[in-house]
Amino acid sequence: MQLGRVIGTVVCQVKDPGLEGMKLLLLQPVDEKDRSIGTPLVACDSAQAGPGDLVIFEGGREAALALANWYNPSDATIMGIVDHAESEE
Repeated sequence: MQLGRVIGTVVCQVKDPGLEGMKLLLLQPVDEKDRSIGTPLVACDSAQAGPGDLVIFEGGREAALALANWYNPSDATIMGIVDHAESEE
């Protein structure tokens, strides 16, 4: 799992049937100190996250398996909202 910060929402009038009813969010991957890493991506939201939330997400095939409908094209899924993260550095 990875950390990310929700930076926006994505609205689609037409999408794959496997994603019907799924909220899509724009996500910026971050490191353990909340610094942006990589490029933003679109993620399915299974945790009811919102803009500004720090979340944990998974990518690849595991992202699709986290959703109720396994037959979907998701490549990233938000699995939880982080209450607190702490690094020993």
